[in-house]
Amino acid sequence: MRLGKVMVVFGTRPEAIKMAPVISELQKVKDIETVVVVTAQHREMLDQVLDLFKIKPQHDLNLMKRQQDLFSITTGVLEGLRSIIEEEQPDMVLVHGDTTTTFAAALAAFYCRVPVGHVEAGLRTRNKYSPFPEEMNRTLTGRLTELHFAPTDTARENLLAEATAMFKIWVTGNTVIDALLQTVKPDYQFGAEFAGIDFSKRLLVVTTHRRENWGNPMREIYRALIDLTEKFPDTEVVFPVHMNPIVRDVAYEMMGDRERIHLLEPLDYEPFAHLLNAAYLVLTDSGGLQEEAPSLGKPVLVLRDTTERPEALQAGTVKLVGAVYDKIMKEASLLLTEAGEYEKMARAINPYGDGKAARRIAKVITDFLYVRIGTTNF
Repeated sequence: MRLGKVMVVFGTRPEAIKMAPVISELQKVKDIETVVVVTAQHREMLDQVLDLFKIKPQHDLNLMKRQQDLFSITTGVLEGLRSIIEEEQPDMVLVHGDTTTTFAAALAAFYCRVPVGHVEAGLRTRNKYSPFPEEMNRTLTGRLTELHFAPTDTARENLLAEATAMFKIWVTGNTVIDALLQTVKPDYQFGAEFAGIDFSKRLLVVTTHRRENWGNPMREIYRALIDLTEKFPDTEVVFPVHMNPIVRDVAYEMMGDRERIHLLEPLDYEPFAHLLNAAYLVLTDSGGLQEEAPSLGKPVLVLRDTTERPEALQAGTVKLVGAVYDKIMKEASLLLTEAGEYEKMARAINPYGDGKAARRIAKVITDFLYVRIGTTNF
């Protein structure tokens, strides 16, 4: 019996990583046809994940262009998905997280009267401009969604507070943990891109890209990194620099010739996952790393004023430091000097799952399609 067709839509590397385990689980269900659509909102950071997880998209909108803005991405996804949805006639469109692709794909599905499933649903800061535009992307997607796959109980409570029906929410854990645990191997050999890094030192792994940190906040972050390496000679900063020129120009201007600061090109997911495993401390304005790093026992200092992942704060796996020089210096220095404080964060239990989230999501979708078939045939 054919249950139906699920169209999985994503456009960035983080989405691909988190959707890969779900696609794998759906493909194991013989009565479900899985169609993968990539928008390539971020082309250069997407393809290597597709190769790593052996994902072959049936449709590729190839939207990325230089100096693209939110308007062009949103309209490109809407226009591009219209004909694909009409051609494929899916029984569900599955989206992930909080990108512009996520919101526009959910809106396109709604316009075509196709149910939406939202992986990593219910994350909220309650500040529509922080992070921007992600907070409103995920909030608006939530209003269009039929099946909400919340990673935690807190995310579930956020959805209930917005009057989402209880029977439409499932707490599954986060699929990023599934992907990470499947990727990290004990015998991994670092390649040539890591030449010059002294892995015997304590590695401070850094990522920055958020719009709210562009400009002076980013300079405050980088000034703190410089001073941390001078204060602690047994540390090295490893910073895979985002492709955005706004980030790259400032990073290379301030840190391009600094001893023990390694500015790398963006890394493929597999080497980055192993770099994370080799880290002593992670400093990031990313959302996903707040979930991934603690799974490997790495404390995280979040270079943002708000987080949509309060569970990590409550569990003690991350600390908010913002883009404030004094606060970054204080908290990083504490973790680099006080073993007890470090161990407290490193050993805290990660609240984001056990590596079985994708299996739970596939089961819910299968049951949902069974019910739809029964309703249609009634």
